[in-house]
Amino acid sequence: MYSFLKFLCRIILYPINGMPKFENKQRIPEGNYILVAPHRTWFDPLYFALAASPKEFAFIAKKELFKNPLLAYVLRHANVLSVDRENPGPSVIKEPVKILQNTDKSLIIFPSGTRHSQALKGGATLIAKLSKAPLLPAVYQGPLTFKSLFSRKKAVINFGDPIYLDKSIKLNEEGQKAVEQQMQDAFDKLDKEINPDFKYVDPSSKK
Repeated sequence: MYSFLKFLCRIILYPINGMPKFENKQRIPEGNYILVAPHRTWFDPLYFALAASPKEFAFIAKKELFKNPLLAYVLRHANVLSVDRENPGPSVIKEPVKILQNTDKSLIIFPSGTRHSQALKGGATLIAKLSKAPLLPAVYQGPLTFKSLFSRKKAVINFGDPIYLDKSIKLNEEGQKAVEQQMQDAFDKLDKEINPDFKYVDPSSKK
């Protein structure tokens, strides 16, 4: 079903918004990795998955999305893992690590956890350390609402250099902050590579 959904995304997004631009795909490492990015719109996971094709991905989403049986069926068959943000258990880390170590799927994680927060959280770093998979920074620039897709403003995905965690790194407060700063610096650099004047404005703040 993953391949079918990816095809469905192409035949919906591309006619509406045109062909997206994927920059610096040569920076994508071999093997599995954890694609990390700022979460700017509900459909940017689709663009990231299309940009890194033919690699397949697993995703992490809040458990509330699984309340609808039909949507839950689609999400599970699209490699989406359910997460309880209020009471996260060990599976939040264990399941993604197993996927990275035992399958040919990579992982897409938004370290901020939400489209309306720019604060980085530690899940991606811990998963990277346990799985020994690199972090691959990426950014999306383009339409931020479904309505704005029809404006034909080009969607752009830019990939950064992989971040390989040192085996000896301790994920205490200091170590975590150091990796978070690496990610944020990478996001800032990638945004400037696309557009030096770029500034993200959360669409919800305009309401």
